[in-house]
This record gives sequence, structure tokens and C-alpha cells, in this order.
Amino acid sequence: MFPVRLRALRQGRGLSLPGLAKELNKVMSKAEDRKNTGHQIGSWERGVNTPSYIEVVKLADYFNVSLDFLIGRDYDDFEIEDIFASNSRLRFNGKTLNKGDRNAVYGMIKGYLRAKYPPRDDEEQDPDQVTLPLE
Repeated sequence: MFPVRLRALRQGRGLSLPGLAKELNKVMSKAEDRKNTGHQIGSWERGVNTPSYIEVVKLADYFNVSLDFLIGRDYDDFEIEDIFASNSRLRFNGKTLNKGDRNAVYGMIKGYLRAKYPPRDDEEQDPDQVTLPLE
């Protein structure tokens, strides 16, 4: 999956292999880091060679994606409470949600689901649980 995602990210930016190498060389972390080449990146995209962890981090930073995304890890099942409780920055339509926004959106989702799927009489209900602690 890494080769496919790397190629898609590179082509999405309209970069050639040497062009991406040049961009990565601009963001090298230390002077002693080896310079990237177009040939090297092409071998990563073909799956012939595997980049080092340092190279993968540089790629993720350059493309502003997570390491999980870059290496092909997908998450198909999310618990919404976990997302809202995390310290991750949440955005919607380019706007970052502050603490108040997060609480409000979480409350709306929870209210919607309570109305759509009311608890059965035999299920325990916790009337005190209204908000999710986000700190």
C-alpha cells in the first residue's frame, strides 16, 4: 500500500520523481542525512526498496499526512466517543473545533442517536452522563 499512496501523493502535487527528491532535500532534518534522489523514490514507488523510518517520516511531514495513512493502515471502525475524547485536533469544513464546539457537536450526535434509537426498558440508563470529558 505504501508504494501506491506515495505515488498518488506525489502525482497529486504534480511532482516528478526528481522534483519530490528536491523538495525532500529541502526539509532534511540534519546536514549529515543522505540526499534523496528520484531513482531512490522511484524504487520505493515500485516496491523494489523500502525507505527507512526517517525517510517515511520526512514524506509524511512533507505531504502533511499521518504515518498510518502513508503506510496504508486504514481504520474502518471508529468509536465516536474515542475521537471526541482524544487530544487530536478535529476539523470540519476547514474549521478547527474548539472545546466548546467539540462538546456541542458530541452532544448533538448523542442526542440524535438517543432519539433515533431510544433505550429499551430493560437497558440500564445513566441520566447523569450527559457530556464527555474532553480535557
